[in-house]
Amino acid sequence: MDIRIEKTQKAIKNAFLELRSRKNLEKITVRELCELARINKSTFYSHYEDIYALAETMESDTITEVIRNVYRQQEDPIQNPDIFTRNMFLALTSSNALIRILFAGKEKSRLGDCLETELKKLILQKYPEYRNDTEKNILLSCCVQGCFHAYLNNQEEDIDTLMRISEMVVRRLAPLYQNK
Repeated sequence: MDIRIEKTQKAIKNAFLELRSRKNLEKITVRELCELARINKSTFYSHYEDIYALAETMESDTITEVIRNVYRQQEDPIQNPDIFTRNMFLALTSSNALIRILFAGKEKSRLGDCLETELKKLILQKYPEYRNDTEKNILLSCCVQGCFHAYLNNQEEDIDTLMRISEMVVRRLAPLYQNK
């Protein structure tokens, strides 16, 4: 990629993060973002359709990075779900600053739904027999959403304590979805 394009995209994203950290997504205008990024509106529109497209791109990139970090440590969540839970906590924690900004306010619960959808896609690729198994799908949802909400709602708690408790819960659920 051309270095000028990289610099422009970085300026746009940094300006967006600064604005998003102070206000709701609906209140951010292209004009103020362009002023902060020191670019013309036409330059912004050559990269993104609107503020929402930029937000969606950045959210999607963050979700992809979280999932990549989870799977970088372990490819098979079914065999060791407690380790998978630990890796999910660590991945969320490593992207915590971005998550707090991009998924603030109304967007908060959307992150859990997106993570569940993407993680299930990867799990179902490896275990296609789970695709039409309602019980397994619900158990996977409980594990992913439970871990996500434990992370989201207990950020003032010690991360090791959160991971230990979540691992224990998932370990107790594991026999329900490991049997074939």
